[in-house]
Amino acid sequence: MAFLKYSLIRLALFLPLFILFMVLELGAMLSVVCAALIAFAVSYLFFQKQRDAAAASLQHRFSGNAKPLRTAGEVEDAAAEDALQDANPDTPKDK
Repeated sequence: MAFLKYSLIRLALFLPLFILFMVLELGAMLSVVCAALIAFAVSYLFFQKQRDAAAASLQHRFSGNAKPLRTAGEVEDAAAEDALQDANPDTPKDK
């Protein structure tokens, strides 16, 4: 959630700047570059707490310690497969 929040903050900084630079007729590519640089600088200077929380959530997700993300349907399917395997232990497992 922290990563999403930080991404939305940066997007909220980028879009008005991009529109402003397009209105000033800087061109699309230069507008993107200028808006991205300014949004990066502002978020780097003023949103350190959110950036650190986003980095921590990404580190936790990719560290291998996080729970796998599964839908309710996937959990039910896995439980049904486990129950079927337990009921028929002589059935070979597919790889």
